[in-house]
Amino acid sequence: MNPFSPDLLKDKVIIVTGGATGLGLAMSEMFAELGAKLAWCGRRSEVLEESARILGAKGYDIFHACCDVRDPAQVQSFVEAVTSHYGRIDILVNNAAGNFISPTERLSPRAVDAVLNIVLHGTFYMTLEVGKRWIERKETGTMLNIVTTYASSGSGYVVPSAAAKAGVLALTRSLAVEWAPYGIRQVAIAPGPFPTDGAWSRLTPTPDLEQKLIDRVPLKRVGNKEELGALAAFLVSDYAGYINGEVVTIDGGEWLQGAGQFNGLSEVTEEQWNDLAKMTRKGK
Repeated sequence: MNPFSPDLLKDKVIIVTGGATGLGLAMSEMFAELGAKLAWCGRRSEVLEESARILGAKGYDIFHACCDVRDPAQVQSFVEAVTSHYGRIDILVNNAAGNFISPTERLSPRAVDAVLNIVLHGTFYMTLEVGKRWIERKETGTMLNIVTTYASSGSGYVVPSAAAKAGVLALTRSLAVEWAPYGIRQVAIAPGPFPTDGAWSRLTPTPDLEQKLIDRVPLKRVGNKEELGALAAFLVSDYAGYINGEVVTIDGGEWLQGAGQFNGLSEVTEEQWNDLAKMTRKGK
C-alpha cells in the first residue's frame, strides 16, 4: 500500500548506488512509483540490465551504467553520464554496501578494505562528486545515506562495517551543517533486520542465527521493503525539507532492546516475576 500522492517525486532525478538489488531496489521501486527518474550504478551489468528490464516494463524511467564506487574516476564518469542523460541530479541515495560476520582477529587487511572501500570511501566519493556539481551550478539537492543501527554504538563481529557506517553517519551530520547554506540537505536511515538475497545470507547464514536476530526485535518480526521504501520516499521529498542531519532508525525497537540495561528481563517468566516481587518487597 502506497500512502503518498502519486506525484510526490514527479520528475525528480535520483541516483541510487546499488539500486538494482536488495534494499536499493526496494527504495527504487517506491521512488519510481512516485514519479521519479532513476539512475543506477553497480559492478554487475547483467544485474543492472535485468532489474532495469523488469522495472522498465512497468513504464518507469531508468538509466543505468556499470560503476565501481570504490574508484573515483568511475564515479566521476557515472555522474557525468547521469547529468548528460537527464540534465540534472536532484537526489543522491548512497546505498551500496558490503558486510559479513567474522571474529575480528580473523580478518585480513584485504577483508577490512573490502568493506571500508565500498561503504565509507564509495559513499564519500559519490557525495563529493555530486555535491561539488551542485555547489558549482548553484543547485540544491538532498542526500540520503543508508547507515546501520550500530553506527553509533558499534558492534562486535561486523567491526569493519561498524567503523565504516560510523564514518558515513559522521559525514551525514557534518555536511548537514557545512553544506546547508548551499541548499543541500543530508538525511540518513538506520535499518534493522530487513531480509535481502545478498546481505541477509551473509549475516544470518543459518536458521538458528536468523531466529536469534528476530528474537532481539521487540515486535518479533523483520521489516518489509515497503516500510523502508516509504520512509526513504518521505525523507527525500519536499515534505521533509526541514529535516537535516537526522538519522531515522527503522528496526522494530531492536536497537533499544539492546541498549536498555535490564531489557533482558523480558525472558523472565510470570512465576519468576511473582517470586522476584516477594523478594523485592522484603528488600532482598
